[in-house]
Amino acid sequence: MRGFQARADLAEALALLRARARPLPAEPLPLAGAFARVLARDVVAPIDVPGFVRAAVDGYALRGEDTFGAAVDAPLVLHVRGDSLPGRPYPAPLGPGEAVRIATGSPLPEGADAVLQAELAREVVRGGRRMVELLGSVPPLRHIGQVGEDMSRGQCVLAAGRRLRPQDVGALASLGLASVDVVRRPRVGLLVTGDELVAPGTTPGPHQIVDSNSLVLAGLAARDGAEFLAPLRARDGAEALRAGLDALLAGPGDVLLVTGATSVGPEDLMPQVLRERGTLELHGLAVRPASPTGIGRAHDGRPVFLVPGNPVSCLCAYELVVGPLVRALAGLPDPWAFPHRSVELVLARKIASKVGRTDFVRVRRLGPDQVEPVATSGASNLSSAVLADGFVLVDADSEGAAPGERVRVHLFDPP
Repeated sequence: MRGFQARADLAEALALLRARARPLPAEPLPLAGAFARVLARDVVAPIDVPGFVRAAVDGYALRGEDTFGAAVDAPLVLHVRGDSLPGRPYPAPLGPGEAVRIATGSPLPEGADAVLQAELAREVVRGGRRMVELLGSVPPLRHIGQVGEDMSRGQCVLAAGRRLRPQDVGALASLGLASVDVVRRPRVGLLVTGDELVAPGTTPGPHQIVDSNSLVLAGLAARDGAEFLAPLRARDGAEALRAGLDALLAGPGDVLLVTGATSVGPEDLMPQVLRERGTLELHGLAVRPASPTGIGRAHDGRPVFLVPGNPVSCLCAYELVVGPLVRALAGLPDPWAFPHRSVELVLARKIASKVGRTDFVRVRRLGPDQVEPVATSGASNLSSAVLADGFVLVDADSEGAAPGERVRVHLFDPP
């Protein structure tokens, strides 16, 4: 058995990762698949939207000056030349004393400069001709949409680094675009180690447990904009771990994770194996419950994380050190901040911590305004995270928090 001679501060680990984190290269993507992806470059409008003057209301397109003086008790009468509908504009210019019945969004005929609302007009037939009685007036330029009113040619519509929302993708479609350049999604590869582990969906035999970490990590990676690759598995022992790590390194992952075999027991040989296959820059974090975490690099420079096998330690390690790098590679805005919705709540029971160590404390709500630490705190008990509504991160320079203090709670539930 070996102990950790020293443990790195969380801030030191994040600084190591931040120094080399850059968004991955761009890739073109059809708009239908661009939701929630991150723009790699500014989008500048290639056209005006709309590209024509259009009616903003249903009514009659006409010259505004032809309506002056019209009222309910003294209507003016114009000749209705025809109709303008969406995609089917009236084809000829209007002259004085003429109007065109027009629908919202339809092109304004040449010669017209306003639209009189339908409720201020009454169409009639006189002598076999369509006529409209104007029951009110409208000034020039009223109730019309100008060229480029929505988006104008040359305008920066969306800036690089934006995570695309449905309305953003709709705006891109309005510009006539079929695809857009987005940051490539990071691929997260995983090697699960341990003789005692069986794959999810398998009934465990005597002395076996089901691997839950691969599913937890898959969900967290998806939340952070990554593609999660099919997990690899390796038994304990130096040769099996070497073969497993070689298979992981041969895969296409941009971020490589290994769960288990990273603590200080006799079978925890992965730190030694990683040194053989790359570099181990940091092993041991001053974080509870993720202290056995290791951070290294493959020979080709890809980041490798040695993540504890205990489920809560694994969850904590991802949230605190893996997730920020994944979000940075994905180009997400503010990747080093927690992606959780957070609230300030009152602590009902004390949180005890130790100066020099960052604590990841699972808490649950007591009504709308209070929280308490989850009583079950073992790093192997995933139920403590299931019972928890979120976590409180106790900084390394703090001894915890007393009952009645307000604490910042990062909620597990998606925003």
